[in-house]
Amino acid sequence: MPFSSLFRKKKDKVVATKPQPPPAPAVTASLEDNAVKQKLVFNAQLAQGSPTASIEGFSNVKELYKKLSEAFNIPVSEIIFCTLNTHKCDMERLLGAQIGLDDFIFVHTKGEKKVLTLTKSEAALGLTITDNGAGYPFVKRIRAGSVVEKYETVCVGDHIESIDNVSTVGTRHFQVAKQLKDIPLNTTFLLTLVEPKKGFDMIAQRGAGKAAPSSNNLGTGKSTVRLRSKGPATLEEAPSEDDGKAVARIEDLLESFMGIRDADLSSTIWECGKSKNNPDEFVSSLNDQLGEFGFPQEFIFDVWGVVLDMRSKNTF
Repeated sequence: MPFSSLFRKKKDKVVATKPQPPPAPAVTASLEDNAVKQKLVFNAQLAQGSPTASIEGFSNVKELYKKLSEAFNIPVSEIIFCTLNTHKCDMERLLGAQIGLDDFIFVHTKGEKKVLTLTKSEAALGLTITDNGAGYPFVKRIRAGSVVEKYETVCVGDHIESIDNVSTVGTRHFQVAKQLKDIPLNTTFLLTLVEPKKGFDMIAQRGAGKAAPSSNNLGTGKSTVRLRSKGPATLEEAPSEDDGKAVARIEDLLESFMGIRDADLSSTIWECGKSKNNPDEFVSSLNDQLGEFGFPQEFIFDVWGVVLDMRSKNTF
């Protein structure tokens, strides 16, 4: 259902706040400006080992993947995801919303294909899904004690290629999570996965550790490139520590309510709410920018709670 009037139905649950002054404008520069664009050069390697390549001249996620494919002479369809400053399949180091100007990019490409027969013996399979912003959903977490954890061949970083022979390539993480959620209880189905190619020193991980900010640059005042799945990237100051905490809390809510983790999406949700004077303005902003996600009502209320909580500690 549309976001409009959600809060009017539960007004007693919303805490009124005094109007807040608008935030100071962020220092940004569109990378469409060629003078800025040409100054940004990143080092990259294939995660399984390769010579170092210099990557430049991109302004969004898909352009970055195209540049990486050209640099390493591989089809762009072979790239599952990228990590920053580690060649390991570390889900806390995924290339996401921001790239620090001194970050090193490691490219994880397709390895072995695996076809599993799973039985949905519980309502939740225990998978947390994310995607690379260019059409490839993959496993970010496996919950301890879950249905999927019993299948040792399923690992974090595995690209979900199809569900019951229906391709998931080109779909978003929330769509894949919904497909899995909608599978009836006690149904047996096929899950086709493609694991990242490994180097000789890489060992597959079954799960992931505690959530952490996607960049070491949070709160340091360093400049970062913010990549977006739509529109040009921007050069801006790294998020403040408080912004980073808010985004992390929203990402936890995404995982709890929708079975996905996405730092870029969480950051956009935070931007939709952080300067809004009331919940109706927040809902309107979400509807304008992210209406296609169909966020659950309870999720929206909890996110507004994060906004109010952060606002009580800070002035934005």
